[in-house]
Formats: sequence, structure tokens, C-alpha cells
Amino acid sequence: MSEVSLSERVQGMIWGQFVGDAAALGTHWIYDLDELAAAYPAGIHGFERPMPGHYHEGKEPGAQTHYGDGALLLLESVAERGVFDVEDFAQRFLAFFGSPATLSYRDHATRETLAHLLEEPGDLSNGADDDQPATITRMASVVAVHGADPAVTEALTRFCQNNKQAVAYCQAHARILSALLEGADLPMAFAQAGNEVATFSITRAEAAQDVSVEQATLEFGQSCPLPNSFPAAAHAALRHASDFRAAILHTIKAGGDNAARASIVGAWLGAAGGLTAVPEEWRTQLAAGSRIEAALERLATRSLV
Repeated sequence: MSEVSLSERVQGMIWGQFVGDAAALGTHWIYDLDELAAAYPAGIHGFERPMPGHYHEGKEPGAQTHYGDGALLLLESVAERGVFDVEDFAQRFLAFFGSPATLSYRDHATRETLAHLLEEPGDLSNGADDDQPATITRMASVVAVHGADPAVTEALTRFCQNNKQAVAYCQAHARILSALLEGADLPMAFAQAGNEVATFSITRAEAAQDVSVEQATLEFGQSCPLPNSFPAAAHAALRHASDFRAAILHTIKAGGDNAARASIVGAWLGAAGGLTAVPEEWRTQLAAGSRIEAALERLATRSLV
């Protein structure tokens, strides 16, 4: 147990989630590692600019991917309402992702959720049948207020992902983050994941600690589904538990859905080490930094876990 305060851990968790996502913006969803290296011959240092034809083309370094865009909507909703209010979040989600003027990628979970909201606007638990990282990459602010409350986590998940496996991984993520906020180290927190799918993923990550993040990610799978991305994120966090920068950069260099994995790793290591664990020069690069700061100030007046 360390002497890092709860407030510092909450700030580290939330900033870490956003920094991990933004750092991967330009390199996101490039699966071929030779292609990734060729695209950035000077090396990958985080916050690369998306190339022409890229999923996030038009966004500037420091912007969030669609994962971070959704996380920002949720953070501001929770900060203003003081709790997770699914109706308020749904309104923000529909206004942002439903607008043709919004420059943000719409993944499967987002597209199907938008369609369901238009078809049945009163049903806020009928998200996509999707087991990818749409919800797990945005939920730090909800954990800050509600802890690992399984009902809240399920309601948040089913809004965008009406999928049993996604619920299980998100509930495990909430338990891990809650344990870290209470002062547990990463192995102790992982031991509290609390369900078979997440525990199996963590066991795989622990067993692969003798190989690099890049190699382990290739073995687990670089793609989006949580059975691939969760163990890869756990491996990176364990292997570089005391070095936020290294954990994020190795996650990015492993390619594929690196923005999702980096946001998960960033939240874990930020919660474990507090705000100072997240490099200040990376925090200051975030285009949404002032919005995050304002929301955190408001969140600090709420009852935290």
C-alpha cells in the first residue's frame, strides 16, 4: 500500500485513460508491424499524426480517437450529474455521434447503438451485440463515482454493448480499477477481477511475462475483441507496471487496436501510481485537456468511491 491519495489516483486513472487513447491516434488499427515502422521511420514516440486515408484522418495530434471521444462525453455527464445517468449520457451520445458534422469514427457498437436509439429511443439497454472495447475504454469516470457496482457497470455496458462477454470484462475492469484506487498494487488488483473470462485472460498475461509486449500481443491477437485486447493490455501493464510511458509506447508499437489497449493500460497505471505517474508533457498535449480539467474539478466536489 502506498500513500498516494484517492484524489490523485482518480485523477491519474482518468488522465491515464485519455492519454493512452490520444497517444495512439495516428498509429491506431495498423496491424502490419513492418507497415507501422515504415509509416514512421523516425520511430514511434506517441501522438503521431494520422496519415491520409487513415481511420482518424483529419484529426490533429492530441485529439482523441472515437474511444476517447465517447469517454469525454461520459466524463462530462458524470461530472455534471454527479452519478451515471444513462438518459443524460444517451442524449450526449446521440447529439455527438449522430451529427454528420462530428469528425469521429463510428465503430460497430456506435453505429448499431445509434440505429437502436433512433428506432426505440426509450430503450437504453439495447446496444450492439458487440464484444469489443467501446465501453471498457470510457468507464473510468463511472468507477470514480460508483466504484465496482455491478449493476451500474452493466447498465453502462448494455447501453452500447448488449453483450454478456462485454459486461463480464467491463465488470472485471471496474473491480480492478476500484482495487487500485484503494491502494492495491497491480497483481493484487488483478486477483480481484472476479470472473472466469477476465481471470483466464490475466493468467495468460502473467504466464507470458518473459516475452515483449509486441510479441505477446501478436500471440494474444492485435484485434479489437476483448478476449484478445484484454490479456494484451494486462500483459503490457504488468511488464511495465512502474513505467507509464514505456507501457503505453510498447502497447502502441504492438499495432492493431492499440488505442483501446493503451486507454485500458493508462487507466490502470494512472490509478496505481496517481497523477504523477502520467507524464505531464503528455497530459498537456491533449486537445481536450481544458475540458478534462474542468470536469475533474467538478467531479472532485462529488462523492468519490
